[in-house]
Amino acid sequence: MSIRAILTGATGMVGAGVLHECLQNPAVEHILVLSRRASGVKHPKVTELLHADLHNLSPIESQLTGYNACFFCAGISSVGVSKDEYERITHDLTLAFAQTLLRLNPNLTFTYVTGAGTDSSEKGRSHWARVKGRTENELLALPFQHAYMFRPGYMHPTPGQANVPEAYRYFGWLYPIARRLTPGFVSTMQELALAMIKSVSNGYPKRVLEVRDIVALAHGNAAPRS
Repeated sequence: MSIRAILTGATGMVGAGVLHECLQNPAVEHILVLSRRASGVKHPKVTELLHADLHNLSPIESQLTGYNACFFCAGISSVGVSKDEYERITHDLTLAFAQTLLRLNPNLTFTYVTGAGTDSSEKGRSHWARVKGRTENELLALPFQHAYMFRPGYMHPTPGQANVPEAYRYFGWLYPIARRLTPGFVSTMQELALAMIKSVSNGYPKRVLEVRDIVALAHGNAAPRS
């Protein structure tokens, strides 16, 4: 299966890491990078489409057809923003974006990066986790051909990828230790990207993937036993 995907968040660490892996992977034929500002990536597989308002895709809808996957990696931290703003970007933008792509590409597989600790019950104490949970639940209720929610924890960046925060240079050396001690919370950025690509190509038994699922899928394994 040749993957033609729309990717968001290319100017952030996760989106840049997924894009980096897509460029190396023969299963990915073409990537439309949709962003508010330029990613700086030049590659024969990549078309970059700059659009200031991702809440309103109507002016560019004609350029969003003919795709069979979406790697939705855009998002913000809840730190330093109001609850209303966090919900507007994390929930409202994501759902509006997904609904538009579904209408334009009924056979599309939608993959969404959330995070470890997301609250599917929508009733927990953490606001960000409830909002992420509501977003996941509503995405899964949409009639996509397939939809997968990815919940990574710490992701060790891929050598050579763009947009890695400076802090990773200072505590990245802890990665091998954390991988051994807390395997349910730690993966590589490459494993997340590979898992997202393989979910489109091969599917996966679970629709919500925790870190162990991400690692298993990246390495071609069946769903791990709970």
